[in-house]
Amino acid sequence: MATFTTVEDYTAALPEAQRAIADTLLPLINAVLPGVGAIWHGHPVWSLGGAPGRSPVCLVKGYPGYLTFGFWRGQEIADGSGRLEPGARAMAGVRLRSPADVDADLFTTWLRAARALG
Repeated sequence: MATFTTVEDYTAALPEAQRAIADTLLPLINAVLPGVGAIWHGHPVWSLGGAPGRSPVCLVKGYPGYLTFGFWRGQEIADGSGRLEPGARAMAGVRLRSPADVDADLFTTWLRAARALG
């Protein structure tokens, strides 16, 4: 398994299809959570606590065939779209298979809500 030191290193190593998704998604994340993205447990995480993993808000993680965009407290986010899938503990996320799966307005709303929970 490769070791990454920056979000940019991680996304550059993604397969082309996933990199295209990340290229669409990351500007949305960075607009709401500027300067707080880092590698934690091998993938990008955006945290409010001043260090990776302290008060984590969201993550991006590549899997074969899709990219996950998830929130640590995602089950607390009001999601009228029904797209956020519950995960372990309080987490929730969405699987992205193409850049068209990224809804800028919806994802920005989720990001703002997740930041407010921080």
